[in-house]
Amino acid sequence: MPKAEKRWVRVKTLSTVEKLDITAACERLIDETLRPRFLPEVCPTTFNYPIAIFGRWRGRQYSFVTRYRFGHADNLGEEFDAPFAGLDFLQESISDTRFAVMWHSHTGQWWRVRAAISFAEALNAIETDLVLHPAI
Repeated sequence: MPKAEKRWVRVKTLSTVEKLDITAACERLIDETLRPRFLPEVCPTTFNYPIAIFGRWRGRQYSFVTRYRFGHADNLGEEFDAPFAGLDFLQESISDTRFAVMWHSHTGQWWRVRAAISFAEALNAIETDLVLHPAI
């Protein structure tokens, strides 16, 4: 069986400035839309309850995360994070920056909901698509 031919592919990465711009826009979405709509106040319960919504980078993916606190007597005060949506950077070409919008399943797997869309379209999808909202 013949070996596959090797090809070199140029991969564009996000610069520090681009990451800072994306982070600022995502934080604005969290502060102005997601927190007021889904977590206007923290309401402690005897079960797991949300205490924060924030974002973070993991490689080329920016994740939107809900932090929960345990309300059970045996582990009172412990916290865990549950991502609910993400932006995955795609390279269409050197000059064209595109993103995939990802949904985080309860199984821990990421599923692509939309692909090859602009950054503005990706933020709009996270704001309007019910599947991409936090489970609060």
